[in-house]
This record gives sequence, structure tokens and C-alpha cells, in this order.
Amino acid sequence: MGDRYLELIDRIVTATLKGQIRSKEQVYEMLQADIEAGTGEIFERCLQEYTQPIEADLTADDEMKQAKAMRKQRALKTIQSEWERWQQENQDSAILSTLMQALTTAAPEDRLSHILQALDPNQPEVLTRDQVADLVKMLRGAPSSQADAPTSADLAAGLAQGLKSWQQLEGNVVGWIYEQGQQALGFGNTLEQRGPWSFWAKVTESSHLKRLFADLGKHQTITPEGLPIPLTYPDWIELAFTIQRLELSLIAWFDKQPYDPKAGKRLSIATFLTFAVVWSELSSRFKQLGQSALAEGCFQLVLQGLYQFSQQDYFPLYGGLFTALSGEPLKTLLDYLDQPLRQVPNTQAKARILTLLGYSQRALGQYRQALQFHERALESARSAGDQRCEIANLNHLSRTGVMQKDYDSAISYSQRALILARQAGDRVGEANALANLGYSEVFRTREQSPDVDQYESILTYLQQGLKLSEQVGDRPSQALCANSLGVAQVMLAQYPEAIASLETGLQISQAIGDMFSQAMNYAYMAEAYRGLDTVDMAVYTASLSMYLLYQINSEQWRQPAGLLSILYGQIGAEAFQEVLGKYRVGFLRQIGVDGFDYLPKLLAEYRQSL
Repeated sequence: MGDRYLELIDRIVTATLKGQIRSKEQVYEMLQADIEAGTGEIFERCLQEYTQPIEADLTADDEMKQAKAMRKQRALKTIQSEWERWQQENQDSAILSTLMQALTTAAPEDRLSHILQALDPNQPEVLTRDQVADLVKMLRGAPSSQADAPTSADLAAGLAQGLKSWQQLEGNVVGWIYEQGQQALGFGNTLEQRGPWSFWAKVTESSHLKRLFADLGKHQTITPEGLPIPLTYPDWIELAFTIQRLELSLIAWFDKQPYDPKAGKRLSIATFLTFAVVWSELSSRFKQLGQSALAEGCFQLVLQGLYQFSQQDYFPLYGGLFTALSGEPLKTLLDYLDQPLRQVPNTQAKARILTLLGYSQRALGQYRQALQFHERALESARSAGDQRCEIANLNHLSRTGVMQKDYDSAISYSQRALILARQAGDRVGEANALANLGYSEVFRTREQSPDVDQYESILTYLQQGLKLSEQVGDRPSQALCANSLGVAQVMLAQYPEAIASLETGLQISQAIGDMFSQAMNYAYMAEAYRGLDTVDMAVYTASLSMYLLYQINSEQWRQPAGLLSILYGQIGAEAFQEVLGKYRVGFLRQIGVDGFDYLPKLLAEYRQSL
């Protein structure tokens, strides 16, 4: 084979020198005729072997010899170029042939899974648009039984519809941003009609995509209005192909934008999580419609998206996501992913997804579920050798222990995290561990009624954690450390210092979009203002905290509501309403007119529950 390929190369070079090669296409046709599939490495070696003596002649003293070597070198460059083209085109053909073999021999229930694997953005070889178009042609020519749904014809029709729908939407992926202005970026339910869904609904000509997008734009969730009847296989494939392309393109666009350097990749994170919720809700809806295969396909797309998310350098191991989601969709994601993830092997991606679900459950006040997620994440991280994730989960277990008033366990977890972080050189993990250690010690010490000197020594941990988090530039860690320091200062009755620390934590939390952290900063600011007898600001910050926590379905909304109820009783209904009116502009900026109008009702709901 080697001799054959050396002779082929020499034949092309000789023909070039004689002027018999008039175009690159001739060279390609000669390679196509003589090179056998699976022998590329042999041809590569032969090309290198043929090139070496020519390279030596390029430096020869003989000008005639040197000139001939230069002509041969030009011929070899043409061969190299067309060889690379041959490799690409034959590789594409091999990929499609392998996929067609899998699709035609697979059981009918496995065909959708094979298509989704080929479209998975995490695969080393993902189908391009041209390859999808070629696959459509191959599927249309493949025989299939009408009883074996989805048939080859179904797959071909779905992919063709998907290509058509994506072509309509491709130029309008970010059009909604320019239509509504930069200030409206995001997906939370405060946007409603201003988000991407309503915009995309106007662009697409596909009836079921138009209905689905309009439903999401109107309700920020999927209702029977958006998916009223079962879908055919072609329509589902079109939906899966198009929505996946929208997600990937939107993330790619956000990743390239210097829209807010302090916030990092906040909107990319929002997009990953929002589409994970959409796929989860689609899966649930297909289950209701009795289409279990389509429900399973949606779950496969959830995992693909979350796996891709888990590999990003901005994956939030320590939090920062709630601006992306309203409470109900977030709860849907948590509830839906729990059981299926138990069937997924322990990998780095699984560990990180479980980490995200764990601290999300903690934010919702579901501490038992949070512990379970973090314990499973810890096991997966250790199995996968992901030490950063292991340290993060020890830190989260510490934080959750404080919430459950299990301070000894919280201190133990933070100490283990601190040791591991220092051994591994994980400075972000170390900053969080210092903050959690100080935070845990503050709560345990308060329970034991200590003297002030004991508190002061604990503040050292928190100040070290804040300083280190600032040095490494990890903003979620800075938010946590600043909040922890502020809480400790509130307990020490150092109210002006506490407000300064909590303001710092608040600003960072707003920048990274962590609504839970924002709400908790407001909650302790309210305590500090109350300590300073600044009642108006105490009412304002407690109201914001109560509403933001309620909005994400966190049980902790009752903490600021309790303080607000006390203040209401002290100043009376009329004065309370005057305070709300005084800060109306601030409320509208933070929670909108609907949130402002709901504050008295929410407080009344709390008071009635006592």
C-alpha cells in the first residue's frame, strides 16, 4: 500500500511538472480514485517520506536543482490541500454512513436517541447543517415499515422541517434584544411579553412552534394552551432541532459580548438554566399527553444542555442564578431532574449539576433535599476526581448545616473544605471555607451566649475570606463573604459596619443575578436599620427581602415578614403605608408595580398565618 501511494504522489507531481494538471479538481479526482478508506495514516507517511528529500534540495547550491525542487514543492502543496479536502469529505461520509447504519438497525424506540446523540453539542463530531441536509436525503431513500415509527421518512421529514424553521429564525436569534432595549435582558417573569419567546413566535411560520413560543411569552411556563395535542414524530423533531439551535446560538452570542464585565457570563448562565426548565416542562407535558418516547427525548436534551453548562469556566459552583428563573420553573427543574439523575453514572458533569440543584434547594428553604443533593454531588465529585467540586460541596454542606442549626456539623464541613482547598491550591474554595467557618462559629457562639471577645476572634475568618475572594475575583464568593461578615456584625450590634458589608454583598449579588443572596442581604440590613432605630429603611429593606424570597418560593420569606410585622405593629397601618409610598420609586425599580402592590397583601397573609 505504501509503494502504491508513493507511486501515486510521484505520478501527480510528474504530471504537474509536465503541465498536465490544469486544476486542483484533477488532483482531487486522482486521490479519490486511488486512496482506500481507512488507509489515511499510510498516505500521510508516504507524503512526508516523499517531501523530505525535496526539502533538502531547496537549499542545494545547484540553481537548476533548486528550481525543480520549488516546482515539486508547489505540486506537493496542492496534493496536501486536496488531501485535506478528501479527508474532510470522506470523514463526513463515514459519519453519515455510521449514523445511517445505527438508525436503520436500531429498534424503533431508540431511533430518536440516535438522532439526538448526533446533534449533541458535546460530541467531538457534531452534524453540520450540510450534513443534516445530506442525512435527510439518505433517510428519504431508506426503506422502512410504516409500523416501525418513527420511520426513516418521519426522521427525514422532521429534520427537513427543523432546517426550514431554523433558517427562518437564525437571523432573528437576538432580534428581541434590540427590539426591547438592553435594559430588558433576561428571562424572568418580570419581562413577560418582552422576553425572546413572543418575538420568536412572530418570526416562525411553524404553527406548533408559534403556539409554544406564544405560550412561553405569555405565561413563562408551558400550559396546555401551548401544547394542546400530541405531536407527530416529524413535528417533535422539528421542535427539538429548532429550540436546540436557538439555545446554542443565544449562548454563543452572549459568550462573546462584553455587555457587563463585572457580571461575567450572567446571561449565558440564565440561558442554560432557562432552556433546561423549558425542556423539563416539555418533557412533563409530553408525559401528560401519553408520549413517553418524546418525554424521554426532552430529558436527553436537558442533560445535553446541562452537561455543556457544567463544562464552562463560568459554571457557578457557589451560586448566582435566580435572576434567570421565576420560582415555579426553578422548582419544576429541581423536581424533574432528581429521579432521572439517579440513573446517570457518576461523572464530573453529574456532580456539578447536583451541586447546582443542591444550593438551589437550599435557597428555596428545602434543607433536607439540599443535603441529599450535596451528599450525592460529593460522592460523584470524588468518583470523578473533581476536587474543586468536592470542596464546593463541603462548603455547601456547611452552609446548609447552619440553616438547619446543626452548627457542629457546619464547622466540621467548613474545616474539611479549608484543609482540602489549601492542599489543592483552590483559593476560591479556601475563601468560601473561611467564610463558612466564621459564619458557622458566629451562629454557634450566639447560641452559647458568649462574650464580645469571642465574636471578635471569629470575625477574623470572615475578613480573611472576604479579602481572599476579592483577590481571586470570584464574585459569588465575594457576595457570600460580604454577607457573612455583615450578619456577624449585626449580631455584634456593629450596625453601621454591618450595613456597609451588606451593601457590598448586595451590589455584587445584583451584578451576578443571585436573587436569594440579594434578599438575604436586605433581610439583615433591615435588622441593622432596626438596631439604629431607622424605621423607614428597616421597613423598606425588610419589604424587599420578603417579596424577593417569596418570588423564588423560598420558605425564608417568613423571616423578614416577621420583622416587618413587628414594625407594622409599632408604627401602625397609616404610617406603614406612608413609608411604602415614600420609597415607591425604589420598590418599582427593584420589584415592579405588581410587586409593590402585592406587599400589603403578602404581609397580611403572613400575619393571618400566625
